Amino acid sequence: MTKQISKGRLWTARILSGIAILFMLFDSIFKLMKPAAVVEGTVTLGFAEHHIVPIGIIGLICTILYAIPRTSVLGALLLTAYFGGAVASQVRMDAPLFSNILFAVYLAVFVWGGLWLRDERVRNLIPFQNKGANL
Repeated sequence: MTKQISKGRLWTARILSGIAILFMLFDSIFKLMKPAAVVEGTVTLGFAEHHIVPIGIIGLICTILYAIPRTSVLGALLLTAYFGGAVASQVRMDAPLFSNILFAVYLAVFVWGGLWLRDERVRNLIPFQNKGANL
């Protein structure tokens, strides 16, 4: 039996998840459209232009899976892997830490934070408190 969550928790979860979903939809769709700025930015990161559309498709699929409640945990896992690739690309380019390298980490926190707040199964899987333990 699932517990009822507060309206505040639910709205916080929706906002965190919504920001991550909107950003990823925006990013993925622009990769599929390939405007000059996206092509230039992706090539600067060391990818060939023909990689842009497959990267966009992967991002879009992961985001859709995350947005569907039944597959949201799978989507979060796949987005985390996607974000890991983004972090690795930024590290390889010696990009600034807080603005570039960690941006994907910030998105991952929004993805998992939103999921943790709205899904009791995720809260049980990733507990932030150890009930009954003396530490």
